[in-house]
Amino acid sequence: MADRTPREHRVTRGLLRDLAALDQALYEAVTVTSTPALDSALRRLSAAADHSKISFAVAGALALSPGRSRRAAALGVAAIGVASATANVLGKRLVRRPRPHRAVDSPFPGRHVPMPASASFPSGHTASAVAFAAAVGPALPVATVPLGLLAVAVGYSRVHTGVHYPGDVIAGAVLGTGAAATVLAAARHL
Repeated sequence: MADRTPREHRVTRGLLRDLAALDQALYEAVTVTSTPALDSALRRLSAAADHSKISFAVAGALALSPGRSRRAAALGVAAIGVASATANVLGKRLVRRPRPHRAVDSPFPGRHVPMPASASFPSGHTASAVAFAAAVGPALPVATVPLGLLAVAVGYSRVHTGVHYPGDVIAGAVLGTGAAATVLAAARHL
């Protein structure tokens, strides 16, 4: 493959700059939109998703039933492991994107959760929630929609509570989907 031309480098840099500007604008739109009915619920959801507590609780409940439910739980937990390791050990250390800035005079300080010390990109919460949903769904189709909606809510909660940009969440969702696909492929071969 040939080296890029200076023009291709300029186009790539321009595209990345535009995507970063869009990401910032979307984040700011969320931060200035008043949603008092959602603030407390999304703050609690974001905190409950720490360390994949919600997904592990669901997996525990699924594991109590034999057969497909137990297999779905095992696949989901394995996918969380792959997604979490990839997001937190590789992604955050390679990209090192700073967390969003929160203004001291934020109009809605009650919606915030504590700011994590780790890098922002990608969202590990989203990666793990999506990985769990995407791995459990094929093994237990009845859980697909509820777990998918939960994963979307977890991802949005991370933007709403001020700890991630939308792009971090999108990257986490892509990573989580890939982690689930990897686990499901490995399970088929074993």
